[in-house]
Amino acid sequence: MKAFPWTDAMRFGLGVLRLPPDAFWRMTPRELAAAWGAVVGDRGAPLGRADLDQMMERFPDGR
Repeated sequence: MKAFPWTDAMRFGLGVLRLPPDAFWRMTPRELAAAWGAVVGDRGAPLGRADLDQMMERFPDGR
């Protein structure tokens, strides 16, 4: 098993995202990975219309 890349994680969280240290250290590795994906474009497939409709039904804008 590879060691967690703490140096890279800190450079990204503190340097790229400009998180305050306390916010960075409260993040889980999964949250940091999600932020990484948002920045570098690893977002997966785009949301399909059926999924968008379902999400809009579950989370309406407050009509």
